[in-house]
Amino acid sequence: MSGRIFIDADACPVKAEAERVATRHQMRMILVSNGGIRPSANPLVESVFVAAGPDEADKWIAEACGVGDVVVTGDIPLAAKCVAAGAKVVKHNGEELTGANIGNVLATRDLMQDLRSADPFRQGGGRPFSKADRSRFLEVLERVVRQAKL
Repeated sequence: MSGRIFIDADACPVKAEAERVATRHQMRMILVSNGGIRPSANPLVESVFVAAGPDEADKWIAEACGVGDVVVTGDIPLAAKCVAAGAKVVKHNGEELTGANIGNVLATRDLMQDLRSADPFRQGGGRPFSKADRSRFLEVLERVVRQAKL
């Protein structure tokens, strides 16, 4: 079945925004997590709880998504798998990941990971999530969902 929105839900700051878009388009939304996520009363929203483990939710989403689906994640390796499966991918900040840019994004992620591991004094995880990020996410998710429905 196509036309679903998958949410990598454990650390997702835009679940409510994604649910509004899913409801507007009458699309199923699947929240995938290791637990600790409050189930939604919305009949379009399904919660899937996977076994504890660092990549269990990622594995589940990567195996389940396909053409016509939209995946919301900040996990770049997961995004690469979803793009390869034909799904559209949107990061929490509104950046769309596609076949055209996923290779560069993955390479940059790997480089930054190497730099952080080489310098134990390097701190921080990037800039904080902002209202502008939330707004951009909503705008991009709306556009991507419309494209996925075509």
